[in-house]
Amino acid sequence: MHWHAYQWIGNGADRGYESGRRPGSPGFPASPLPPMRTGDWLAKPASRIAGTYDDVEDAAGWLAREYGKARASLIRPERIPLEERLVNARDALPRGVDVQWGEWLKGGRFVSLGLICCPNRHVSHPCPS
Repeated sequence: MHWHAYQWIGNGADRGYESGRRPGSPGFPASPLPPMRTGDWLAKPASRIAGTYDDVEDAAGWLAREYGKARASLIRPERIPLEERLVNARDALPRGVDVQWGEWLKGGRFVSLGLICCPNRHVSHPCPS
């Protein structure tokens, strides 16, 4: 198993456009929006992959770095400390559980960070890379 990293930062209200977030929709492959189900990231073009990791620590490091970039723009102080999030991610990923973090940012923006297991036990999409 390995993990593909995906991220999206955009207008939070855009997440309401569900047709661009469902793989059955014609606009899904080109839509920059995060999918409704985490595993459906694998149905996006490989160009959307922010990184691919075979090692849990490398994958967790990507999450920590990207979350750190968004941290100053969070609307609310962290409800779950970063180290606790990382402990949970390090536990979940080797067991085949996708990790998806989403937070509201200042100015109505939203950040979505995901590490998606490949192969994935919940969707049948082939590995995109």
